[in-house]
Amino acid sequence: MSGSQDTARFDTSVPNSHNNLDRKDQRSHANTVEAASKRRMEREEEEMKDPLEPARRHGNEPSRGAKIDKQIEQEEEQMLNDKGKI
Repeated sequence: MSGSQDTARFDTSVPNSHNNLDRKDQRSHANTVEAASKRRMEREEEEMKDPLEPARRHGNEPSRGAKIDKQIEQEEEQMLNDKGKI
């Protein structure tokens, strides 16, 4: 086998081949940090979709401000839907 064919099989990895919680995983530090950053960004994006979600996830009642944000969001969505129908 030539060198390029030999390394080609290592270019892709099996899905879920790395365990994020395993400290003995052979990933580089940069890859571990990148994966953690990606997970954090996904969580933050999810929280921004619903202002009530962070409090509910922790078992608390959402704050008054979060409830108002949700109400404003729903009103704006309704206004956009109404404008789209005209």
